[in-house]
Amino acid sequence: MQITPLAISDVLLIAPVRHGDERGWFSETFRQSALEEVGFKGGAFVQDNHVRSTTRGVVRGLHFQKPPHGQAKLLRCVRGAIFDVAVDIRAGSPTYGQWVGAELSAENALQLLVPEGFAHGYCTLTDECEVLYKVTGYYAPQAEGTLRFNDPAIGVDWTIPGADLTANARDAAAPLLADLVSPYVYET
Repeated sequence: MQITPLAISDVLLIAPVRHGDERGWFSETFRQSALEEVGFKGGAFVQDNHVRSTTRGVVRGLHFQKPPHGQAKLLRCVRGAIFDVAVDIRAGSPTYGQWVGAELSAENALQLLVPEGFAHGYCTLTDECEVLYKVTGYYAPQAEGTLRFNDPAIGVDWTIPGADLTANARDAAAPLLADLVSPYVYET
């Protein structure tokens, strides 16, 4: 498993190795000790989620959970392709309000580790997408937080024209970054 920090180094891109033969392939997709070896201190993963989206251009996000119910997320796309994004919302961070992203697909097998203190979202790049992800905290609806996926102050390039993006009513009406009082503080 190759683990590479992105431009915001707390967000990690993970490339599991696939071992193949005439039957197909095998891949180890998760190993807690490998994350700990590169400094991940987000805790143990406690819940797995599976999401299906039927059409290209569906945006889910930007979501986070507030402490004490914060969540780190480890995501992979097992059908189709998505553009996955993490936005730094840690007050005082030198990268506050900035985003990093990567294309995750069934074909490339890449995964994204989004730590606590980041808003997360993705856009489907193909019809019929399925995403699996692990979280380090249980879902707590009272702790939900959102940012608007198309906030110009954040400026996420979803790789699909804005007119072709669809989001649910909650995500489309989410607050702007300028209105966020972040529950997270950057720690060096």
